[in-house]
Amino acid sequence: MRESGMLLHITSLPEPGGIGTLGQAAYNFVDFLHDVGMTVWQVLPVGPTGFGDSPYQSASTFAGNPLLIDMKLLEKDGLLEPGEFKGLPDTSQVDFEAVRVQKDELLRKAFERGRDRVNFGAFLSKYPWAADFGLFMALKKKFGNASWQRWPDDARLRRPTALDKYRRELRDEIEYHIFVQKLFFDQWHALREYANGRGVKMLGDMPIYVAEDSADAWANPEIFQFDEDCRPVKVAGVPPDYFSEDGQLWGNPLYDWKKLKRRKFDWWMNRLRAMARLYDMIRVDHFIGFANYYAVPAGAKNARVGKWNKAPGRSFFRLVKKELRGVQIIAEDLGEVNNRVKRLLKFCGYPGLKVLTFAFDGGETNPHLPQYHEQNCVVYTGTHDNNTVLGWWSDATEETRAFCMQKLNFGPGDEVAGRLIAAAFESAADLAVIPAQDFLRLGVEARMNLPGTVGGGNWRWRMAGPMPETVRMEIQLLNQRFNRGGK
Repeated sequence: MRESGMLLHITSLPEPGGIGTLGQAAYNFVDFLHDVGMTVWQVLPVGPTGFGDSPYQSASTFAGNPLLIDMKLLEKDGLLEPGEFKGLPDTSQVDFEAVRVQKDELLRKAFERGRDRVNFGAFLSKYPWAADFGLFMALKKKFGNASWQRWPDDARLRRPTALDKYRRELRDEIEYHIFVQKLFFDQWHALREYANGRGVKMLGDMPIYVAEDSADAWANPEIFQFDEDCRPVKVAGVPPDYFSEDGQLWGNPLYDWKKLKRRKFDWWMNRLRAMARLYDMIRVDHFIGFANYYAVPAGAKNARVGKWNKAPGRSFFRLVKKELRGVQIIAEDLGEVNNRVKRLLKFCGYPGLKVLTFAFDGGETNPHLPQYHEQNCVVYTGTHDNNTVLGWWSDATEETRAFCMQKLNFGPGDEVAGRLIAAAFESAADLAVIPAQDFLRLGVEARMNLPGTVGGGNWRWRMAGPMPETVRMEIQLLNQRFNRGGK
């Protein structure tokens, strides 16, 4: 079936209270997708945000973001008193710090009222990573929210007697974080079940790397390229490219792939199983990192000095196919796609990505041009890292504009966002996904992220209200015209 979907992160939903949540606005959005015939809702990673509020720098690759928990639903569950949640002024951008302060206060009230209702043993048997996550978060609070790399050595190096002592000392704080995770997963699975019942699949984003300051790196130092003192030797990034002349120095710890292979990639198999329980479809971010990865010496000022290394490739995905049959994976194959990456993608059979705002530079051989799209791919007008179509068009050169107009057969008076959206729906790709900002005809002010930068407006954009009727009609007509969707 030819399908269509929308990219909209949960934080961008128009939920009263300063941030989108897993509450009523999310259910309303599912209803909207169902009504217009869309079958896929793509979201960004839903883990607890870390440095710069980026969902790609999370304190845990397994945990859920407490900021997405809906307070009104907690009122219905009797964990908050009516009126305790007063919300925050609605603005066009998320004020993460204000939301974080308010929700922590309310979630602690919910914890005091609801902790006796929770079977912590049963929850941990289903989500075993939550034990280390709870201890990690409790230790962060104890040590002034510092990175675990700056903790006292007994905690940093996970000495068993010290951890036993901290577990006793910090029992309440540990249980608080586990309790919050239960709230998140209860609300998430209720929403996903509702979406599936309406014919909508949840497409989630899984970053290939974890943050250095995360429970993942702290609890599993042996699977990363750390020295004997648990300090990074080399870190992740990408070389100079379209986005940055210095490359992008991500700073994430790199995997020790040889050791992971000897362990039959156990940590990764557990991670993918957890993602499969969260989502119906998984977009694997930076898929090229499974074929070859870019390693930058720890402490480098930029990513110019990095070097490409071979990653496990087929041996990893042979096991994925054996251990996780039926998991739908989409490969984000953007960046330096060499022959090794192409061969790996062909071996896996996963759909790759085509991005239309990349298509009109580089002439007739550009692989993102619609003429090169195949069924087994996913087409976007842009991703969370791109400008909106209108923002891209305003910055495009005259040469790029002329080539785009020629290829898509439109003139100066035509509406460019509509033309690119229609081209995505017309594409041979099995799935077309459009960012909400493009349907709303928004410019650079609504850009979700500018790669290589921290802070500013990154990750903060929010919808002003529900999708307008004009968008509803546009999507319905596009689905009918190009034979996409569930209706």
